[in-house]
Amino acid sequence: MGDGRMRIGEVATRTGLSLRTIRHYEETGLVTPSARSPGGFRLYTETDVARLMVIRRMKPLGFSLDQMRDLLAATDRLDGGGLDAGEREALVERVRGYERVAVEQIDRLRVQLARAEDFAATLRARLPDDSRP
Repeated sequence: MGDGRMRIGEVATRTGLSLRTIRHYEETGLVTPSARSPGGFRLYTETDVARLMVIRRMKPLGFSLDQMRDLLAATDRLDGGGLDAGEREALVERVRGYERVAVEQIDRLRVQLARAEDFAATLRARLPDDSRP
């Protein structure tokens, strides 16, 4: 497009999300295309792509759409500026809460990964040497 705006297909390629998923996030108000082309096509900006990447990272960690919406609202307010110290601290604390949950999820996933690796090693040990890839 030349002006930094992208159609949904390019956004899907960039984010690894399906068109259907991107449209679903639009319907639920998580990411609204910044503009429409004269032909009525949705046009997205780098900011929209960044929001979709936040959502894409939150989803596998079990965050709900409401939590995604809440975090994006908090980061939007922080990025917008014009906050007094109390508002800013409350928003930072909200974001910090999500960071803590993400770290807990990382720890849980590390345990799962270690168990899966142990299981694979156990199976490998039972196989004859000539059947390995």
